[in-house]
Order: sequence, then structure tokens, then C-alpha cells
Amino acid sequence: MDRGAPAFSFVVVAVLALASSVASVNVTTLAFDEGYVPLFGEGNLVRSAGGRSVSLLLNRFSGSGFISKDMYYHGFFSASIKLPSDYTAGVVVAFYTSNGDVFEKNHDELDFEFLGNIRGKEWRVQTNVYGNGSTCRGREERYYLPFDPTADFHSYSILWTAENIIFYIDDTPIREVRRSDAMGGDYPSKPMSLYATIWDASNWATSGGKYKVNYKFGPFVSSFSDLALLGCRLDPIQQVPTTQNGCAAADAELATTGLHVMTPEKRRAMRAFREQYMSYSVCYDRARYPEPFPECDILESEGKRFRETGHLKFRRHHRRMPRRGRRAVVADANRQPRM
Repeated sequence: MDRGAPAFSFVVVAVLALASSVASVNVTTLAFDEGYVPLFGEGNLVRSAGGRSVSLLLNRFSGSGFISKDMYYHGFFSASIKLPSDYTAGVVVAFYTSNGDVFEKNHDELDFEFLGNIRGKEWRVQTNVYGNGSTCRGREERYYLPFDPTADFHSYSILWTAENIIFYIDDTPIREVRRSDAMGGDYPSKPMSLYATIWDASNWATSGGKYKVNYKFGPFVSSFSDLALLGCRLDPIQQVPTTQNGCAAADAELATTGLHVMTPEKRRAMRAFREQYMSYSVCYDRARYPEPFPECDILESEGKRFRETGHLKFRRHHRRMPRRGRRAVVADANRQPRM
């Protein structure tokens, strides 16, 4: 991956230094069979010998995915993920919580969506927050990454409590959504399962569907390890906690991690990440939403970087690629997918 000019490299080092200063997450991980089951494409789901990690494959026949055995009412959901490399246009890897299978018309959802790209371009990651079926009021943000997510594993975590939602990359919080009365039902409030999937999103994922999945570069493999689930397990039939079985003990265990607390140190790390790597924010998208959502923290320094559409005003600066590299990228972009 092209990491940009020397000035950009300095920023990478600075943000990673902030990340390392945030206390490491200490949550017990699970073997795959302890907490998860295949969701679809089971033939494309490959467990490691010890069952502590799993790989999801996308080929011309199928994608694949897995789901947690239980639903959770609030919790911490985490995995170390390594993404497919090379030409990945149209490929989407998702790590998310949802209850769409139970609440079809008013589901809740919290997403990490990893959006592939043509060779030479970076993977991007998008976070989404939906509550009570609020997909028409999308709360998306999109980011570049300060590392190559195809070269090694990095942890991606979703924390969901009654008061806030925090997305973490490694130990750095990159986004916080705080619950408020003004959000109403847009704040996720029903128990959710954890999902991980890889699939063909040729119709939208790369440049609005301009570049499709090219199976010449497949199979596309995304690997998951350090799987963690911490929260109040809930019977899907019950759907909401009762006073009899409550979630007090699980909530107390979650609170002991301190993950829900945004210390000044964490907030500085989050601000540094967002200032350098956020490429789209719904909070600055006046074209879709003339009035920002109530949970948005509108910062003048941050807002000046974005157009009325919420996208960056300026392209990220990269080192010029060698001529052969540029020709290879153009050739890849012009190839048609083989079905």
C-alpha cells in the first residue's frame, strides 16, 4: 500500500503513538465453536486447526459468513481481521451487529464495512449506526487507515452500552455516538447478534459500481482471530431483558473494562485519527441533512475539511507511482470480471 509523502508518514507515526498510549483491551477471547456458527457458504468457511481463528472466502460460487450463537443486549464485540490483498474491487468484508432476522421492519445495526478497491488504492472502512429501522437516516462515516490492513491482523471492536457506542480500531477509539433523548428510537435498543461476512457488492462498493469483482484475483480471503464477545446474552424468543433475568451482572462486567469511558487521552487519540483519516462524515453532509443529527459534535477545524456533501475537499496526497505501477492500475481497472 502506498503510504504517502514523508509528511503523511510522520502523521501515521504520531497517530500510532497515540494509539499505543491508550490502555490495551483485556477481554477473554473465544474459540470459534464456543461462540459462533456458520451463517452461509459453509464450504467457504475454514477453521484453523485449534479453532481459534477462521477464514472467510469469496469465490465465483459464493461468499461466506458466520454469526454468534447468542443475541446480546449491549456488549463488546471484537475481532482481529486481515483483509484480502491485490485487486479487491467490489469485495465487501463486514463485521457488524444486527437483529434484522428478528425485527425485519425496525431492526438495529452497528457496522464496520470494509470496502475493497482496485490495485494500488487503499481499502476504506465505513462505520454505520442504525436504530429502529432508521436506514433512511444513515449515520455513516468513512475512513482511510494508517496501516496496510492486508499485511497483518488489526483489531476492530464495537462497544454498545445504554449510554454510548464506540468504534475502536486496535486500541484507538475512532467514533463515539452518545445516546440522547433527541435521538429517540434511532439509538439501537434491541438485542443483536454479531455477524462477519464477505460478499460480492459489485453493484455499489467501488466507485458506485464502476469496478466489479474480478474473480481472476480470487478466491478473496479475509481471516479473523482473537474473537471476543462480552455482554448480556439473551434468549432470542425473549427479545428484551426482564427484571427477573436482568443484565446487571453483565453490564457490571462490561463496565470493569473501562471501554465505555472516553478519557481525555482517548479523546485526543480519537481526534487525531479523525483529523487525518476520516474521508466522509454524515455530520457535515448538508446535501442530505441540512440540520446535523443531535449526537454530532460539529467542530469548525474538522468541518473546514469537508464539502457540503460531507466528503473531503481535497484528495489525499500520495507519492507518484512508477510508470509500470500506473499502467498496472489502469489495466486492472479496465479488466472485466470473469463470471
